[in-house]
Amino acid sequence: MSTILDKIAGIEAEMARTQKNKATAGHLGLLKARLAKLRRELITPKGGGGGTGEGFDVAKTGDARIGFVGFPSVGKSTLLSTLAGVYSEVAAYEFTTLTTVPGCIKYKGAKIQLLDLPGIIEGAKDGKGRGRQVIAVARTCSLIFIVLDVLKPLQHKKLIEHELEGFGLRLNKVPPNIVFRKKDKGGVNLQTMVPQTELDLDTVKTILSEYRMHNADITLRYDASSDDLIDVIEGNRIYIPCIYLLNKIDQISIEELDIIYKIPHCVPISAHHKWNFDDLLEKIYTKPKGQLPDYESPVVLHSDRVSVEDFCNKLHRTISKEFKYALVWGSSVKHLPQKVGKDHILHDEDVVQIVKRV
Repeated sequence: MSTILDKIAGIEAEMARTQKNKATAGHLGLLKARLAKLRRELITPKGGGGGTGEGFDVAKTGDARIGFVGFPSVGKSTLLSTLAGVYSEVAAYEFTTLTTVPGCIKYKGAKIQLLDLPGIIEGAKDGKGRGRQVIAVARTCSLIFIVLDVLKPLQHKKLIEHELEGFGLRLNKVPPNIVFRKKDKGGVNLQTMVPQTELDLDTVKTILSEYRMHNADITLRYDASSDDLIDVIEGNRIYIPCIYLLNKIDQISIEELDIIYKIPHCVPISAHHKWNFDDLLEKIYTKPKGQLPDYESPVVLHSDRVSVEDFCNKLHRTISKEFKYALVWGSSVKHLPQKVGKDHILHDEDVVQIVKRV
């Protein structure tokens, strides 16, 4: 393990020393590819297996799962206790929560599972503390709460993001619009839809050679970076929406609060005093993209899986196989009702009736 960490440290030091320009783009791309491979090896060491997870394995329930991630003693346990009425041991010293503590809230018909994860520390992605287990659970979440102490520097935000990025999580990002296809022969074929500032054929070939790939078709549909290409090649990145919770706002001034409100994806709160919880719940509300006439018990879908087929699969996997067509009432159709197929995209508060083959 230490050998891998030494190699990672060596590559990061070399990257820091290397000036970033057109001449060094290929070399930096190669270093980034090596770094990504080492991080993958660190995350999934050879041999597999392992123990039961020491309390980290929690069954997934409800329509969405939210993980609370943050440094120790920033108020994660207090927030979970207040939101869900779950007792997660709270104390005024660091590292109180040692295992994953689950809770559940119901909001606008959506059942949302909350996970209070143990506090992570700098170096978590490299296996320090229980960082690996914590971030592994975070990868299974639908949404991440990064809980920060408003009194401590916002450098904590960057440190946590760095730890999560190192573990393959991409926060508030969409997957790179890059088409990548391996083939048996024909060399590397690079197509660019827009001018590229970082990637050219030589840089792409250098990165691919690190993965021992010499035949591939690649299409760049936007101005992509070498990091984007490596993410696509690795194929194990998780793209998760994230909300930053700045806790303990009862200890700052109104003027400071106004500044905090301007930070993107940020909600200032006080877990202890239950301040601004309405704003928080509106932010995390997973909108029902398809609903049955019973509005008290909606069918809740993930925001990027909102087709009629996704709706069928949420009800039961076998429904999709027996599907004939669907009747939809709502804003996603022009006529009420309208006959649609599996690919139809549903809107919030649509009413759907499934007609099965006889």
